[in-house]
Amino acid sequence: MFLSVFDIFKIGVGPSSSHTMGPMVAGVRFLDTLRNSPFTAHGVRVRLHGSLAFTGKGHATDRASILGLAGIEPESYDNDHAEKILAANARDHLLKPEGLPPLVFDPARDLIFDFETPLPGHANGMVIEALDAQGDVLMHEIYYSIGGGFVRTEAELAAVDDAARDAPSPVPFPFKTAEEMLAMAHASGLSIAQMKRRNEARFRGHEEIDAGLAKIWATMRDCMERGLTSEGELPGGLRVKRRAKAIHESLKADWGQNLAPPHQINDWISAYAMAVNEENAAGGQVVTAPTNGAAGVLPSVIRYWLDHVPSASSAKIPDFLLTAAAVGGLIKTNASISGAECGCQAEVGSAAAMAAAGLAAVLGGTPEQIENAAEIALEHHLGMTCDPVKGLVQVPCIERNGLGAIKAVSAASLALRGDGTHFVPLDAAIETMRQTGRDMHEHYKETSLGGLAVNVPNC
Repeated sequence: MFLSVFDIFKIGVGPSSSHTMGPMVAGVRFLDTLRNSPFTAHGVRVRLHGSLAFTGKGHATDRASILGLAGIEPESYDNDHAEKILAANARDHLLKPEGLPPLVFDPARDLIFDFETPLPGHANGMVIEALDAQGDVLMHEIYYSIGGGFVRTEAELAAVDDAARDAPSPVPFPFKTAEEMLAMAHASGLSIAQMKRRNEARFRGHEEIDAGLAKIWATMRDCMERGLTSEGELPGGLRVKRRAKAIHESLKADWGQNLAPPHQINDWISAYAMAVNEENAAGGQVVTAPTNGAAGVLPSVIRYWLDHVPSASSAKIPDFLLTAAAVGGLIKTNASISGAECGCQAEVGSAAAMAAAGLAAVLGGTPEQIENAAEIALEHHLGMTCDPVKGLVQVPCIERNGLGAIKAVSAASLALRGDGTHFVPLDAAIETMRQTGRDMHEHYKETSLGGLAVNVPNC
């Protein structure tokens, strides 16, 4: 099963790829279905289930659902335009998507948080219905937001079975496991990034690939810069203060002092990661890497490498991203990148594995060392729960990205000290993560019903 680098890295809006971007995408898709149907709808209704219900308000799922049904897409999101749509809907209870008549939608009545009935396909489930003037259902669809901004209908999710996974692939290097990836690299003499690029080239030209990768990094970099220069409290009621700017300015003041301890580099890495996730928490533009909740890990490792490693060259950023995407694709295909499905090991853990692989690649690692780096990073996030306080992507999420980035750098460094041989294969770590997520209590999978979410005051 091929996953493009542009599937793993999506430009979108915070605070959550699964709870904000996903419902927005689902709404847009429902509008397309409605435009192509024989029905003339009078109104629409949304029912949120599972984790989307439990942490939906903290993740802005209510806003995202309304905006999606107004035709707003994550990649082209404009906050001023979105606020005007939300204000108009609050005033007249109408949505006016292009190509359809105005649709009645009263959030107090038509946006339902169903805490009692989980849907069978995934923890992030939602039902969207088109209604006639009497309130009867003309059409309905079940959508699952499966992490990283990926959305599947009920039928699409059911179709991804073993037969689909085993279907012939159109790409020249169709590795489904890390073992296959290493075998193909050995047989071809190509790096992981080179194989990934050749796979991408089956669908788009090299200039388009390079332009897309450049846009991904530019968006990541710009997000980080906004976070490093912004102050104030984050929205949501926890009154969490932005810290990245103050930390960064303190580090710059100490720059070049001989008395600075070596471990201070960890503070630089953390500041970079926290800047991204503070922007994400504020609803800014971010890149899924592989999710919004873990969006700071990978760009902070790239920034660390560019600014603090003498041999770094921005010309290698595409190799970093392609290698990271190869590892992210393996994790998503064989386990999950959804906190609601497998806890934070699937988000920050996956991001750390991707970042470690990318860093090992640009530092000259062999495919075996790159696979080892990814395995070390993922292994030492196994069992990490997702327990956001008040359902907000703030505590512990922002600091957790900083620590995930530090682990990624350490994992790459350790792997490069060896020859690539190691005891636990990456495939085993991915499978262990899947099993651990399956066995993890629902309270610890993005429902805010356990862990820090119930042991820290929410005000």
